[in-house]
Amino acid sequence: MRSIWNGAISFGLVSIPVKMYSATDSASAVSFVQIHEKDGGRIRYRKVCELDGEEVSQDEIGKGYQAASDLIVPLSDADLASLPLPTTKTLTILAFVDAADIDPLQMDKAYYLGANGPSAAKPYVLLRDALAHHQKVAIGKVALRNRETLAMLRVHDDAIVMHALLWPDQIRSPQGMAPKEDVQIRENELTLAETLMDSLGELDPAELHDDYRDAVEELVSAKLEGGEPAVPSEGPKRGKVIDLMAALEDSVRAARQERGGTDEEAGSGGSVTRLRRRAAESGTDGAERPARKSPAGTAKKTAAKRTAAKRTATKPAAKTTTKSAASKKSASAGQGGAAKKAAAKKTPAKRTAARRKAG
Repeated sequence: MRSIWNGAISFGLVSIPVKMYSATDSASAVSFVQIHEKDGGRIRYRKVCELDGEEVSQDEIGKGYQAASDLIVPLSDADLASLPLPTTKTLTILAFVDAADIDPLQMDKAYYLGANGPSAAKPYVLLRDALAHHQKVAIGKVALRNRETLAMLRVHDDAIVMHALLWPDQIRSPQGMAPKEDVQIRENELTLAETLMDSLGELDPAELHDDYRDAVEELVSAKLEGGEPAVPSEGPKRGKVIDLMAALEDSVRAARQERGGTDEEAGSGGSVTRLRRRAAESGTDGAERPARKSPAGTAKKTAAKRTAAKRTATKPAAKTTTKSAASKKSASAGQGGAAKKAAAKKTPAKRTAARRKAG
């Protein structure tokens, strides 16, 4: 890896000789060149002078500062070299702050800082360990390519990383970006959104992959072989979201299924109340009706009602059977009593008739 800057980190009275290396590589990113569609020739950009219309070589090109729309002030390398710029070869640390104090919007390109020589090893490790132990980042200034920039130093693994920072006045205001409507978020919507965050799980850097680059490479290979490129499968169609809660619930289920969750776990998102889909489901005065119960809860209550209905239907039958048996017993008892009384009446009558005949 070739260094792009040699200098030193100024840490109080301590000077740490370092070399700077680019920490990122954009060579693997997808890039295209412009061609002439008629014959496939490469389109090149030529540097042409506006005044005489002639092409200019690199050794004839200098620097200039545009002071006005129609005024450019020429500046030579000697002019720029004479400027008092102490950070040209020194990264001066100004303060140590918490990493949370740095707005990520300010972060620009990243660089690795490596110790330059054996004498730089001990102060380099001292600064690295102090940053890690104190849980701080260093803020300083350094001049790169004849321009001074803010810099943030932090620890990454066993190395010190420098992030070039944009100046505060280079950050545009976000005014007008947020919705102007008065949006009210309900508690269950926020809860389900947080559930979706948890369901997605942790990020595994090994799983991050540029699918677009693979698709472009497959397309190019197919064209080189003279074949027809494979038709890519259509991704999920995204329409207008009407029911926000339904979309969140479906997202939670999909995230849990991708993580290998059970069907019961994946369907647990259905216990959250959904938004109203039609205006007809609201009251006449525009007030919202009570929230609909979840399908799982409704099913449980329906089953409970059916069980209760069965019990209710069974109890009257038992009582009717009991009453029928009781009435039968009463009827039998009544008939038996009447027979005994009739037999008792018949016996005295017979005796009286026998006495009369004897007399």
